[in-house]
Amino acid sequence: MNVQVSNPVPVDLSTVKGRQQMAWSSGNYAVVGTTLQIVGESLCEAVDLRSTQRVLDVAAGNGNASLAAARRFADVISTDYVGSLLDQGRKRAEAEGLPITFQQADAENLPFPDTSFDIVLSTFGVMFTPDQVKAAKELLRVCRPGGRIGLANWTPDGFIGRLFKLIGTYVPPAPGLSSPALWGQHSHLEQLFSGASIATTKRQFVFRYKSPEHWVDIFRTYYGPVLKAFAALEGKQALALESKILALIGEFNIAKDGALVISSDYLEAVVTKK
Repeated sequence: MNVQVSNPVPVDLSTVKGRQQMAWSSGNYAVVGTTLQIVGESLCEAVDLRSTQRVLDVAAGNGNASLAAARRFADVISTDYVGSLLDQGRKRAEAEGLPITFQQADAENLPFPDTSFDIVLSTFGVMFTPDQVKAAKELLRVCRPGGRIGLANWTPDGFIGRLFKLIGTYVPPAPGLSSPALWGQHSHLEQLFSGASIATTKRQFVFRYKSPEHWVDIFRTYYGPVLKAFAALEGKQALALESKILALIGEFNIAKDGALVISSDYLEAVVTKK
């Protein structure tokens, strides 16, 4: 996948952000998000999270990394710009008796003082910010020197990266907007977090659903970006997109019994602030 780091076309980032917020507020991301819990657990291990640390989860969705950090007895603040997702995370924390603070916040303008946190986390969240440079600067700003930023980002050529590229051929992104999948490349993280020490590991998350059709139904019903893509298309175009998604699934699906088992690459990154 050939993605560009920058584009000279001017972008109205505030408008883009508003549309993204509406997309992630639609459907019910928590239905998909809860299946990704293992990624938050792995990320907490990758940053060697300790009970004595103060942790911020950015673009937390329904709280996978937040819950994982709280299970390790850290002091956790979970943030997202979609309040309904924070409500879902709060319910999960209450059910497990985990003391997490939930606060609505924009990843590009975090409402916390400099060097406030020992650990900053984001699983498949901050990668979707329109202003990638600003978001990265915010993550660095609120992290203390010597602290660590743990990220899990879909790669460009993995299943989800390919899915987003496919959707973009039917519903093009705003001109000049950088691809979220750039966060899944080590070289791009070096640009975003210049001067920091960066260690990356390619990992796989395995989607397990009843069937390819079941996966499509769940994602077009509950996963905001896919839901909005289908809503923007006329009947024949929507059918064509569904057909192309099923073909993509067929390329990745290793199940031979009618079920769906797809391994999707993501990049696990640990950024240490100097």
